[in-house]
Amino acid sequence: MNRRRGTALALAASAGIVFALHWQYLRLPYFWDELGQFVPAGLDILQHGAWIPRSTVPNSHPPGLMAYLALVWRVFGYSIPATRAAMLVVAAGVVAATFRLGGRLGLRPGYAILAAALLVADPLFQMQALLAQLDLPAALMTVVVLVLFLDDSVAWAAGASVALVLIKDTSVVVPAVLGVVLLLEGRRKDALVFVAPLVALAIWLAVLWHETGYLFGNPGYTHYNLTYALHPVRVTVSVLRRLYFLFVADFRWVGAAALLYSLCNTDVFRGRAWRIVFIVGVVQTLLVTLLGGAALERYLLPVLPVLYCGYAAGFSSIPIRWRVPAVAVLGAGLVSGWFLNPAFPFPYENNLALVDFVRLHQEAARYLERHYAEETIYTAWPLTGALQRPAFGYVDRPMAVRETSDLRARTLLQLAGERPRVLVLYSRTWEPEWGVLRFRWVVRFLTRYYEYGPDLTREEVRSVLHLEPVARWERGGQWVEVYSGQPPGTKD
Repeated sequence: MNRRRGTALALAASAGIVFALHWQYLRLPYFWDELGQFVPAGLDILQHGAWIPRSTVPNSHPPGLMAYLALVWRVFGYSIPATRAAMLVVAAGVVAATFRLGGRLGLRPGYAILAAALLVADPLFQMQALLAQLDLPAALMTVVVLVLFLDDSVAWAAGASVALVLIKDTSVVVPAVLGVVLLLEGRRKDALVFVAPLVALAIWLAVLWHETGYLFGNPGYTHYNLTYALHPVRVTVSVLRRLYFLFVADFRWVGAAALLYSLCNTDVFRGRAWRIVFIVGVVQTLLVTLLGGAALERYLLPVLPVLYCGYAAGFSSIPIRWRVPAVAVLGAGLVSGWFLNPAFPFPYENNLALVDFVRLHQEAARYLERHYAEETIYTAWPLTGALQRPAFGYVDRPMAVRETSDLRARTLLQLAGERPRVLVLYSRTWEPEWGVLRFRWVVRFLTRYYEYGPDLTREEVRSVLHLEPVARWERGGQWVEVYSGQPPGTKD
């Protein structure tokens, strides 16, 4: 079987699996950063030809993803299913490219398939495959660049790197590392082509600076992702989060153990190819550990194909009596992570908790539109964005909102003078009764270094804002509650 045919078959199989797993979510309304940044910016390109966002706050994110979405909408018409399908195509590409990368790293076909299968089973990948965010296409282009580079198609790898940095700015470390590798190998002319991605990113940042007056688009974004993120305590926590996620969580410790065994007892990881992908993976992980105030796990998506290729290589070299049980345990652990939430606060987008969040907000939005269509709704983003723009899938017509910075008591109690008539509270943070937030020292730590604060309680809403609960929904440990000073009406 020739290479092109094999790639086509891998892509077709990946697409079939990815679409089958996500078919029921094709109409799922947008979530968090989708409706806050990427979909509005894509619509700005589609409707106004505006490469610097108008309907949302501009930042350093290059327009590659948004241009892709705008193209899909231009061809197929704007809709949520079109957006979801467009991202699933990208996800299928990541799976197929992971299989190809495994082959370039010397894995036998069965173990290259295992690496791709583990990626599909990963709960983070499972959820991010749907979402119109930067990290999935960045993962695709990162693996494509690595495969082309290992094939010694240097010019093509540099061209793919241009596309990569125009999708996500922090991915500039990939061509930078590859250029340095070529320099150290004495291939100066080849190394020079990797200047092109750096120039492309510099041009984008120069345009952004010219249009906004800020190198990274706005000062708040710069502070949160640089100054705030680089606090020593937060950097330390971010490092521990990265290590836990990559090598412990969701039974990844099984793969990590196989990887460690192989490193200590075999030479499977020796050679130029493994050295290059290892360096790229480590440098990428370090960058997204040091930068980015939220330290979201999705920033690690471009690293996961390399990680699972490493785990597959590790499994290939452990004693055969342990091989099948170890793979089964890791696979079961990953799939269980789709449904089981940790004992500590985590981003809902890391697993199917995202679906619970969106469905709850969808129910609440329908209720508010039906009963309080003429009122101003007091609540926090992203629900405010969901209520304001019907294109996001929550309401049929825009509603008036008053956005609060959060739902903490110290914030909402200041609203007493405004006398809000409708307030919506919801679980923005995962805080189960059995979780770590029941320990006072954890709360004190989060309060000091992460600006944590307790949300407004029902008793405080009643006593200070003089509102009563009129509706409540719960799902998967999350909740949404509507308060009002008047009985609910009915939309005509």
